[in-house]
Amino acid sequence: MPSENPSRPKGLAGAEIAKAAELVSYQDGSVVSREIVKRQTGNVTIFAFDEGEGLSEHTAPFDALVHVLEGEAEISIAGRQHRLHGGEMILIPAQQPHSLKALQRFKMILTMIRS
Repeated sequence: MPSENPSRPKGLAGAEIAKAAELVSYQDGSVVSREIVKRQTGNVTIFAFDEGEGLSEHTAPFDALVHVLEGEAEISIAGRQHRLHGGEMILIPAQQPHSLKALQRFKMILTMIRS
């Protein structure tokens, strides 16, 4: 059984162009995720949220950068609401309670760096 190459991003072919929004598909009534890079130092995950779906309030031990690829989302950070559209991003500080809700279908890249 071949071992996975640790220098190659998971889910992506090395040195090949990919369209981020095409790496994950919407599913009715669901949140779909695809981890494309996973390392001890951090990870990159792409999500697709159907309209009305979301993630309940939680915290994370590290900063997380959310980059909305398409659609519209409401992201609450420490009780403050932020409305993001495709092409916009926001940094969620470590240990801050946050939640996400799809105001319409949306896709995002979540980058978390562990440091």
